[in-house]
Amino acid sequence: MGSMSVPLTSISRGRTAAPRRVWTITRVDAARCIGRADDVVGEAQGEAAGNALRWRYVLALPVDGRVWNVDFDDWMFLIDDKVMLNRSAMTKFGFHLGEVTLSFTKR
Repeated sequence: MGSMSVPLTSISRGRTAAPRRVWTITRVDAARCIGRADDVVGEAQGEAAGNALRWRYVLALPVDGRVWNVDFDDWMFLIDDKVMLNRSAMTKFGFHLGEVTLSFTKR
């Protein structure tokens, strides 16, 4: 089915530079894909239906000189051909750490 590389820039944290994450995404079938990135532990799992994509992965997140493996559960919704909304929930040991909602606009 092939794969593609997708460069994405993460949100900057305060004065630190935003890390760049390059995903290599491989389509498994019409509704599923897997992905890899340097700071992702194992493979990300993606499931698509209609205008929605659920993207689950474990991110190796550096915090105060240590690295924490944090679970991410992203829901991405394609609103139209130029706008996508992304809701990302973060958990560790099953405890909710937080969530963020982002919007992406294609130029």
